[in-house]
Amino acid sequence: MSEKRKPLLGFMGKLPSGPALGNSGKTHCPSCMGLFQAPRLLPCLHTVCTTCLEQLEPFSVVDIRGGDSDTSSEGSLFQELKPPGLRPQTGILCPVCDAQVDLPVGGVKALTIDHLAMNDVMLESLCGEGQGLVCDLCSDRDVEKRCQTCKANLCHFCCQAHSRHCFAPLFIEGTSFAMCDLPQPHSWRQKKTTFHTVVDLKDLKGYSRVGKAILCPAHPAEELRLFCELCDQPVCRDCVVGAHREHPCDFTSNVIHKHGDSVRELLKNTQPRVEALEKALAQVKETNGALQQRVEAVAADIRTFSEGYIKAIEEHRDKLLKQLEDIRAQQENSLQLQKAQLEQLLADMRTGVEFTEHLLTSGSDLEILITKGVVVERLTKLNQVEYSARPRVNDKICFSPQEKAGRCRGYEVYGAINTKEVDPAKCVLQGKDLHRAREKQTASFTLLCKDAAGESMGRGGDNIQVAVVPKDKKDSPVRTMVQDNKDGTYGVSYTPKEPGIYKVLVCVKEQHVQGSPFTVTVRKKHHSHPGVFHCCTFCSSGGQKTARCACGGTMPGGYLGCGHGHKGHPGRPHWSCCGKFTEKSECTWTGGQSTARSLLRTVAL
Repeated sequence: MSEKRKPLLGFMGKLPSGPALGNSGKTHCPSCMGLFQAPRLLPCLHTVCTTCLEQLEPFSVVDIRGGDSDTSSEGSLFQELKPPGLRPQTGILCPVCDAQVDLPVGGVKALTIDHLAMNDVMLESLCGEGQGLVCDLCSDRDVEKRCQTCKANLCHFCCQAHSRHCFAPLFIEGTSFAMCDLPQPHSWRQKKTTFHTVVDLKDLKGYSRVGKAILCPAHPAEELRLFCELCDQPVCRDCVVGAHREHPCDFTSNVIHKHGDSVRELLKNTQPRVEALEKALAQVKETNGALQQRVEAVAADIRTFSEGYIKAIEEHRDKLLKQLEDIRAQQENSLQLQKAQLEQLLADMRTGVEFTEHLLTSGSDLEILITKGVVVERLTKLNQVEYSARPRVNDKICFSPQEKAGRCRGYEVYGAINTKEVDPAKCVLQGKDLHRAREKQTASFTLLCKDAAGESMGRGGDNIQVAVVPKDKKDSPVRTMVQDNKDGTYGVSYTPKEPGIYKVLVCVKEQHVQGSPFTVTVRKKHHSHPGVFHCCTFCSSGGQKTARCACGGTMPGGYLGCGHGHKGHPGRPHWSCCGKFTEKSECTWTGGQSTARSLLRTVAL
């Protein structure tokens, strides 16, 4: 019967038991609880039997990411690349952590085989005097011995035959079996195996590895011994002379150091995040305890205060307790949500670290190379998950008995719960320099912090974050200064070095305030007029012939400046330095040769 499962939302998935699984977690399927049968490694690094995965009911997957699928398969190593538009349309949920697994085109059987788990199953079976193991040659008798040369488990009968002939490997999905060259089909290869080493199962106890040869999916008669650097996959001898001809290939023993070191480095970077998650989780639990204690303390104060007014105060008390319970429930729910998310992420991290450590310490070179892709992908994704290490809420709840609370049953009552906390959505930005500034001149504006009711906080101490970033140079933010005025307002100042468009971000408690982000246009530095605003040069200079004007006007008789009614005069008052007609304007004189230098400042009309 198929197990019906549906995708869960957010963090509500099952948490893996981690170390609680003990040694059985390496050899027993978490779904059927039996020894692994053709185990498959999921992208979340959990291992499940192929049969158990096939019993899960798949669901439709709408993949809008457009990136690489979260699955990998051993078979896919030898398939051609699919067009970007062809995406997996079905998926299943991991029976351990409820992580979504997008099935490749080949379905469950195209997922990666967990050879490490197969080796652990073999070891456990050997420790149990071979219980549960059948002969690799005849497949119907109990195992008594093992050929160390062929890596085959043999019954008594096949062991005698093996001393005369060797077997040809036969690849079967999920494992590596071999059939002996018995007197039946003559097409099997024959070779003397007189010198093969055959040992009793009891002599194998204590071994760390007794795995079988891993055969090539494309060439079942060949063992994977080489690694193609170009395709980043293990290959056999036939692959090298076929599909991977002229590709850079080398033996797995020669390349394992480079690829193993990259996985170790990724593991090294992942382990500190586990410690950080544990610390963050401890802080959340500690804050939750403090919240509970504070709620109880406030509730006791409320009850003590309410004894004075009997009926009126009792009614008022009940209202206060209900309000406090709502606050507790709201903040506790927020903490529980953060706690569950951190626990889920920590569990995923532990699973990834434990599996990777086990792979690097117990896996063979080839097993590490085969599993490397899914491990690297999983650890990379876990390292990219963002989380808040600080509790989302605090225990700043207090009771103010002297605060008027209105009238109850005709009596004026006192006492109110104060949870006043700044609300970024209610905070207001003020100031004339909000959207304009000058280069190399200090611009400033004010942030007014308010609570959820829209009332001024009346106090300082909030965490204010301000960033001013040029639109075309996002990696060169402008230095900003935030001044706490201790009354709920904060002065923000900055000095842009260049003109252009700047983006300003103002955050409180890591959230944008009202109107943030916004843009500021920084113009060039204001240039004052070095000349004089006059009607003409003759009047402003007192009749000096050498005085000039930017309007270009001249007068007869050797006068270099302008005069009323003479050639070049604009006919209205203007600046002698740049010729502009507006008195309150910015000078456009560039500082070159100009009449402004020879102008004698006298009277400005």
